[in-house]
Amino acid sequence: PICQLPLLHDVDEVMLKECCMKAVCNGCILAARKRGMLDCPFCRTSQPKTNIQALIMIQKRVDAGDPVAMFHLGAKHENARYGLEKDVMRAIELYERAAVLGVKGANYNLAYLYAKGIDVEKDMA
Repeated sequence: PICQLPLLHDVDEVMLKECCMKAVCNGCILAARKRGMLDCPFCRTSQPKTNIQALIMIQKRVDAGDPVAMFHLGAKHENARYGLEKDVMRAIELYERAAVLGVKGANYNLAYLYAKGIDVEKDMA
């Protein structure tokens, strides 16, 4: 049960699903759970139970060329999330790939890292 309504820009109103890298509104997730569906309302994949399972799902999407997955995996590397060690160079690599494929947030994160000189040489050009 997916409502197909335009998603709000409020990140508290949607949840990104690692299985398909789709943002699903919380109302659709609630409606699915009320019907006893605990899997993803969009692709029907079982939800990961551990961070490792989530990383495997995200990596599969990256391998398939999904730019949103590249952006989110880059963020996981940049911020040492899901048990990953902080690896800004890997994050930059993923952000660059995502940016080429049109993810605006990847451009922003790249600019921020270089402007602040966070684990990379500061570049204000």
